Amino acid sequence: MILLHCATGNAGKLGEFRLAARAFSAGPPVAIELLPGFQELPPCVETGATFEENAAIKARHYGRYAPGLLFADDSGLEVDALAGAPGVYSARFSGPQATAESNNRLLLEKLRGVRNRAAHFVCALALVEGARTLGVWRGTVEGVILDEPRGTGGFGYDPLFYCPALGCTFGEAGEEQKLSVSHRGRAMREMLAALAADT
Repeated sequence: MILLHCATGNAGKLGEFRLAARAFSAGPPVAIELLPGFQELPPCVETGATFEENAAIKARHYGRYAPGLLFADDSGLEVDALAGAPGVYSARFSGPQATAESNNRLLLEKLRGVRNRAAHFVCALALVEGARTLGVWRGTVEGVILDEPRGTGGFGYDPLFYCPALGCTFGEAGEEQKLSVSHRGRAMREMLAALAADT
């Protein structure tokens, strides 16, 4: 059994990470646990310009408190017509007190009347052991931003993100269905494969 600690305050992400560990582990079973005392630790200041940089910064920050392997992610939405925005600012797109609802509302406002609604989700995962970075993995998935939300599943921008590979939004997809094609699922598959190769 491989134990991976995870540094995230997002319960939706943690659930997807655990689902991926069960679905994609190619070697010994992998258990994913939230870093003990995560909410009480000094918060990480994400200063990177890319998802990969932020994931690595976050993993190194929290890796100091982990008794073994720890991973962190940075993920978000990049919209072609908005020059890649909201990008690394996806979680706080509508300001410091942003919610999923306010972010989605702002996104729809910015895309009102825009014909090119192509977008993609990106997830970067960084794995560390103490101060040592063991790897960074990236997953992406292509889609289109709809004019209005569809579905109540997922979180964040999921109800607006139509995935042609599934024929529905991430908000309408089941958990396992979404994970099979999602940015987070693809990055987790790569990280778990690398772990299995090292064991």
